[in-house]
Amino acid sequence: MAEAELERWMAAQVPGFKGPLRLERLSGGQSNPTWKVSATSGDYVLRQKPLGDVLPSAHAVDREYRVMRALAGSDVPVPSVHALCEDPAVMGSMFFVMDFLEGRVLFDPRLPGMAPAERGAIFDAMNRAHAAISLIDPAAVGLADHGRPGGYVARQVSRWTKQYRASQTREIAAMEGLIDWLPKHLPEGAEEVRLVHGDYRLDNLILHPSEPRLLAVVDWELSTLGCPYADFAYNVMIWRIAPGLFRGLGGVDLAGTGIPSEDDYIDAWCRRTGRHRPAHFDFYIILALFRIAAILQGIAKRAEDGTAADPRAAEMGRNAGPLAGIAWEMVRKGA
Repeated sequence: MAEAELERWMAAQVPGFKGPLRLERLSGGQSNPTWKVSATSGDYVLRQKPLGDVLPSAHAVDREYRVMRALAGSDVPVPSVHALCEDPAVMGSMFFVMDFLEGRVLFDPRLPGMAPAERGAIFDAMNRAHAAISLIDPAAVGLADHGRPGGYVARQVSRWTKQYRASQTREIAAMEGLIDWLPKHLPEGAEEVRLVHGDYRLDNLILHPSEPRLLAVVDWELSTLGCPYADFAYNVMIWRIAPGLFRGLGGVDLAGTGIPSEDDYIDAWCRRTGRHRPAHFDFYIILALFRIAAILQGIAKRAEDGTAADPRAAEMGRNAGPLAGIAWEMVRKGA
């Protein structure tokens, strides 16, 4: 790791930076390697595109940087970003630097060990932040060109089908069924065009160290302009996924836990955004499950190729099939 090169770059590009610096790999960051940079001037986070060959349009750390810079001062909490480096000579690949926020990243949506009131407050904060994202006027924050207006859902079906094909290591019957079914059942009518996060989950939020308060929404690499219902459904899909499969709540008795039901969570988002729940909302959940299955298949492929960012990649990648199976079962039941 070229720490000397990075130190020279940060001294020139990050206001107030003072070395020397020390790099520490942070857990998480399955898609993009993430580092804590400790320096005399304070702590920073460095998000880096993976080294080696990657799928087209994936690992877009430059898009992350641009969105968080645009959202500074909005109702959407994000870290302060400092600089983007597109020169691979510094770290071997493109990266950006942002503030380090001392806080919690929670992976299990059951929130074990917490009081019901704290669980409820965390889910409410997660809901409120996504509602704020879905109300952002892209043009008002300089993101009118952050994606193509309209046709988002159809493009998502096409994109994740292609990503899945590009990283396929074996045949998954449920994925084949979904690849055939999804294009034939696209929602009718014009789509509302808003900023979408693209990967909005509990573990892409930074919470206060001791309070049920949201400090920042991170991991914006899949952000674009698109349909707010589709983006929100990706957050809602945890109610359909069994714990242990992929950070889910499926089959969990939520009575007395403080965690809202799926319907109550959707209703809260609709109230905050002034939207109505569409009759075909389950289509968006099926699409969300298809997407996460395709993402996990990409992780499986990187594990097979030896380029995965996380040592658990092979284990995570094996969940692509079961997640696709949940979506296909929703189709079979008449979603």
